[in-house]
Order: sequence, then C-alpha cells, then structure tokens
Amino acid sequence: MATPAEDFAPADNFAGARKCMVDSQIRPNRVTDPRILSAMRRLPRERFLPFSVAALAYADEDVPLGDGRFLMEPMVFARLLQAATLRDNERVLVVGAGTGYGAAVLAACGCRVTALEEAAALLAIAGAALPVEAPGVTLVVGPLAKGWPALAPYDLILIEGAVPSIPPALAAQTQQETGRILSAIYAEGRITQAVIAEATAAGLGISPLFDCATPPIPSLRRAPTFVF
Repeated sequence: MATPAEDFAPADNFAGARKCMVDSQIRPNRVTDPRILSAMRRLPRERFLPFSVAALAYADEDVPLGDGRFLMEPMVFARLLQAATLRDNERVLVVGAGTGYGAAVLAACGCRVTALEEAAALLAIAGAALPVEAPGVTLVVGPLAKGWPALAPYDLILIEGAVPSIPPALAAQTQQETGRILSAIYAEGRITQAVIAEATAAGLGISPLFDCATPPIPSLRRAPTFVF
C-alpha cells in the first residue's frame, strides 16, 4: 500500500514550494479566483502523494501515482476550475478523484464534494488525507464510468484525467440547464484539449478551453461514446 508523504516529512518543508507553485504556475496563467488561489496556497499537496513522488508535489507536471494514474498538473487543474465559475454550495462530483487533492481544493472553494475513486491504493491515501484536510468531502468507491447516481444531479462534474468522450452516465447525472462537466478530451492523432461541457435542452454542448497533455484515465479509455 502506498504511504502518504506526510508520514515522512513535515508540511513546512514544502511551504516555500507551495507558494512558488501558486505565484509562478497558477497566477500567471489567468487564474484569478481568490478561492482557488487561497486553497492551492494552503492545502499540502504533498499529503496527497505517495512518499516516493512527494518531491514532485509542486512541479509543473502530472505526477505519476502508479498503474497509469496521475495527479493532474497544477496549472491545468487550476485553469479548469477557473473556467467552471464556481458558485458557493454547489454539488460537485469528482470522477477519478485519485488521492483526493482535487476534491479537497473544491471543498475549500465552498463546494459540497463527492469524490469517486475505484483504485484501492489511491483510496488508501485519500482516506488518510481527506479527513484531515477536507473533512466535508464524501469519499465513495465504484466504477468511474458509472458516476455516483445516489447523490445526483450535480451542478459540476470534474473528471480528473483525459477521456475519449464523456461517459453517458455522467452526462445523465448533470443538473439540466445549469450543470457543467470539466475534463480533457483526447483523440487519435489530435492534441488533447481541456474542455467544459454544459448541459442544455439538446444535450451537452462542449467548448474547448486550452490544449494540454493530461494523461488518460485507463479505465475510461474505452468509455461508451456520448453523441452530442
């Protein structure tokens, strides 16, 4: 079982790197929401990583978590949240929540967050970190492609990784007319794009946000195609 980095190193060892991440990676990339900046400046990202990769906690790259899973690059993650125009008390589902960092940031921004994960090793880290850093987050276990219908509909769904298409179950769990889905979409021979998909009466309308290199979530590689 992976061991959280916090069990080996005091949080203040990373404080300077955390501030530098926000000031050099996040703020220069058009992230202006003070809630996002404050949350990412405060939350110890290293606590949400195995000790073996803790040194990469504040690098401007996707951090490998094992078995093809990654903690999303800070800048890409922050820009996705900025595009969501977060509202207080929104009901949010994080799909592929991994070790729980993204869910913790959203909770710190005033959202009611459910974090869905299926990988046991990642759940172990999330289960240790979230009660300390974001006790309001509800951590649930299940197949990512099926979402978490028990608490639907959601105002916002964040898929923490790239997918070939939005799984139909997630589209169905989005609040009609006002719901949004954030993710990265990839296709063979094309550049991966961060996108926001907004619920309309005619279905999801997808708008590209920016190019990125977000790795795919392995279990969603062959997600059923949703026709827009």
